[in-house]
Amino acid sequence: MVKQEWKDAGYVTEPIPAGLDLAAEIRRLCKEKNAVVLAHYYTIGAIQDVADFVGDSLALAQKASRTDADIIVMCGVNFMAETDKILCPDKKVLLPDLGSHCSLAESCPADQFEAFVKAHPGYKVLSYVNTTAAVKALTDVVVTSGNAREIVESFPPDQKLIFGPDYNLGAYINSVTGRNMLLWHGACDVHERFSVEKIVALKAQHPNAEILAHPECKGAVLKAADYVGSTAALLRHAKESDCREFLVATESGILHEMQKSCPDKTFIPVPPDDSTCACNECSYMRLNTMAKLYNCLKYEWPEISVSRETAAKAVKPIERMLEISRKLNLVK
Repeated sequence: MVKQEWKDAGYVTEPIPAGLDLAAEIRRLCKEKNAVVLAHYYTIGAIQDVADFVGDSLALAQKASRTDADIIVMCGVNFMAETDKILCPDKKVLLPDLGSHCSLAESCPADQFEAFVKAHPGYKVLSYVNTTAAVKALTDVVVTSGNAREIVESFPPDQKLIFGPDYNLGAYINSVTGRNMLLWHGACDVHERFSVEKIVALKAQHPNAEILAHPECKGAVLKAADYVGSTAALLRHAKESDCREFLVATESGILHEMQKSCPDKTFIPVPPDDSTCACNECSYMRLNTMAKLYNCLKYEWPEISVSRETAAKAVKPIERMLEISRKLNLVK
């Protein structure tokens, strides 16, 4: 049943013909509408293969900021599409499924974070990109897992810093920089589910494998890892490493690009602690499907909007992140 308000807004689609080549149709629609499809490494392989650009949060934000397309389709989660809209207010930004939220972003309600910031005057606020536009509007500099350490180190040693919302990432940055940032207690459901016990069991089966972990994982998992880095950094390390086998502790969507880039190497997803399944998937990322992407392009909805007032505040810390990243040669 299609909701009446959706009908009133024109949000109605026709059934997709059986046997339709969705990949070909998506590419045709992109050309016809001057649209670009951006996809995160955590989306399904079919979407990564049909996208114009695949990357982590930092690379996607940078790509969005300089595209000449009229339409941006963000295959990822809500905060990524919001970031695109903030950076490109005159472009139409679409998200295949409005239900693709982010557990980490939802762990940091803007009103509660604002009260937390106000309770600690004199602190500069660093917010992980995995936040809503409203939280970014309360922030001095946005960071990603790929540039957080360098941006933190760009501040004077005596500068008091608040870091939110990911507690695990903030604690990891504190440990490698010697800082004592004040941390918000938020977390990503996917990365919280990894455990040392599962890793140890897998390592016993694959003694020559390197353990790769995303810094959103718990501290004990990071200590067990051979290499810690953002999705892009993990991919780069896999390409450059002499090792032939890897245990990967991050969302399993990254294995698609890893295997494409290194067909002669073996990548084994670390399973979540609370399940016997073979991988750890983000249910929100999996809401991005080829059928939804096709309909998204065909009907040009769901469309993402950010209020002018919020966008005007939120764009400043995002631009500051991109500026610092360019100065530090973290992005090209």
